[in-house]
Amino acid sequence: MDTPAHRWLSIIFTVTVIANFVAMTKGQPPAWIVYSPLIPLFLLLFSGLYMFVLPYTGKRRSGAAREHARST
Repeated sequence: MDTPAHRWLSIIFTVTVIANFVAMTKGQPPAWIVYSPLIPLFLLLFSGLYMFVLPYTGKRRSGAAREHARST
């Protein structure tokens, strides 16, 4: 149950980490390169938490729909 946004964010995160290591081989990198992986990392955190919670909310909704159908 992987979302395309999460997959693309992971690719962007990987590229920024690789760029960080490449920049470090050439000396002290600028701060924007050092901190650039943090943005996709936080977005990955939120999309991952969303995907983690998604099955539980789906079960809760389907259970509520069944209860409503039984009572009618």
